[in-house]
Amino acid sequence: MQVDMRFGFVSSYPPTHCGIATFTASLMDAIEELESHTVSVVRLMDTPTAEVPRFNSPEVMSTMTAGDPASLKEAARRLNEMDVAVIQHEFGIYGGEDGDEVITLMQRLRVPTIVVMHTVVTSPTDHQLKVLSILCDLASAIVTMSVAARDRLVSKYSVNPAKVSVVPHGAPAMPFRESKTSMERPQILTWGLIGPGKGIEWAIEAMSLLQDISPAPQYIVAGRTHPKVLTREGEAYRDRLQLRIDELDLTDSIKLQPEYLNNAELAELVASSSLVLLPYDSTDQVTSGVLIEAVTARRPVVATRFPHALELLATGAGTVVPHHDPVAMANAIRQILEEPEIAAEMIRQSGNIANELLWSSVAARYVELAVALIRAEAAA
Repeated sequence: MQVDMRFGFVSSYPPTHCGIATFTASLMDAIEELESHTVSVVRLMDTPTAEVPRFNSPEVMSTMTAGDPASLKEAARRLNEMDVAVIQHEFGIYGGEDGDEVITLMQRLRVPTIVVMHTVVTSPTDHQLKVLSILCDLASAIVTMSVAARDRLVSKYSVNPAKVSVVPHGAPAMPFRESKTSMERPQILTWGLIGPGKGIEWAIEAMSLLQDISPAPQYIVAGRTHPKVLTREGEAYRDRLQLRIDELDLTDSIKLQPEYLNNAELAELVASSSLVLLPYDSTDQVTSGVLIEAVTARRPVVATRFPHALELLATGAGTVVPHHDPVAMANAIRQILEEPEIAAEMIRQSGNIANELLWSSVAARYVELAVALIRAEAAA
């Protein structure tokens, strides 16, 4: 295998708080730990900003600011010094209409490119369809994180299936702990950036139906409000959730924890949970990092029927319920809490697939893909 490859990423990046930034930082760290590879990133910015922690970190080779042609040109120049460019894509992280500045960037690149699709819109506008189709044509290779995303990309956007590889999201290795005994209070966990669409209101209603269990379970929602939600409406969503908790007299049973958790704190919280609940509203979601992390941590999962959950939990690592249905959600939670053999089987099934979802395994897949692209270009 080729060593000393130089990977140039394009992405939002810490200290920005979003799933794509966290994904990129984790993948970069994992690739850097393999062989002798080096990683750098072009950090995407909505607007120019003052210096912030990690902004001048060695791995941040330049920034690309929305609407700034000079920064785009410099980003392309730096990426062309790499062996391969890895472009994270979601419409909202690039400048221009539907993020079409990514097309201008791609047209300037002279190195093999891997485009990573974080979302694949089911019903795109004409312009979104055009942007994504051109992006896929320009890409040397495309990565989706689920079979559902690949199938949607091929059927909806007429992408050449030979270009598309399915590589899972990736998750850190988390400690495994046996589920709590019946004498301890069960802990149900949801984590991640919070905002409308996360479905927490349905989980609150489900919790109101589980108060007869002894001891009564506790539901923890760990995570800050999504930065874009915070900018748009402040803490209005969280305030609505807390109001409903108060109305149902569930203040002892549901805790909204807005504190930032580092990796070690999150790992401890996940390990101590009895099950993970993903009550998301979306019927289109083809990628969920939290779902991957929950399965990798070998926690039973209850999720709504979004495509990634249907796909991954078909292994038996969890169960899916209809959207907006607190009764079905409560019944699924009750079954896991009251029938230990069901939880044990979910844990066993998640253990069967956990290793392939670790960041180390995922990074190796990206390296293999990069090697193949570089060799193909050399042979052309």
